[in-house]
Amino acid sequence: MSIFCVCKEALDATLTCLIYREEFAMRGIVRLIALPLTVGVVLVFVLGVVGFSKESGERRHIKLASSNPDLPFSDGVLVGKTLYLAGRIGIDSDTGKPPSSIEKEVRIILDGLKATLEAADMTMNDLVAVEVHCPDMSLYGQFNDVYRTYFNGNDFPARAFIGSGPLIFGGRFEVKGIAVKD
Repeated sequence: MSIFCVCKEALDATLTCLIYREEFAMRGIVRLIALPLTVGVVLVFVLGVVGFSKESGERRHIKLASSNPDLPFSDGVLVGKTLYLAGRIGIDSDTGKPPSSIEKEVRIILDGLKATLEAADMTMNDLVAVEVHCPDMSLYGQFNDVYRTYFNGNDFPARAFIGSGPLIFGGRFEVKGIAVKD
């Protein structure tokens, strides 16, 4: 029986007690039972909805050693078994700009995602959703040619390839994702 079924039954019983309390011979007992029962139902419901469980866990912020420590975000945030990956742009560490090669830019991005996943004891195959933002939709095929090499087999995560305005630092792609550890 789900927590919602239990809550509904307890709430129905509480409301029945409150509605028909005039019919009960022992009004004081009904009041003593109804209020704590109502409070209990509300607490069970709130705790169930908020998700206080071992799996929700604490947040672990992942900041790669190669990341700029002055940037106001983490490379990823692990909550329970779910890793939220920040958007990444393929910047050449030597020049501070995107490389001229599209393939190299995509590899820099995906290698960064892979490093963040590894820091959380995950792999690219743990990705469940990916978003790619790109100001030039004609690059779709070139992106896919590199992207598919980062996965085993044909089980790819769900993905959106989204047309965007200009990206920071002149990047041609920004990629973010969500991974879940089995």
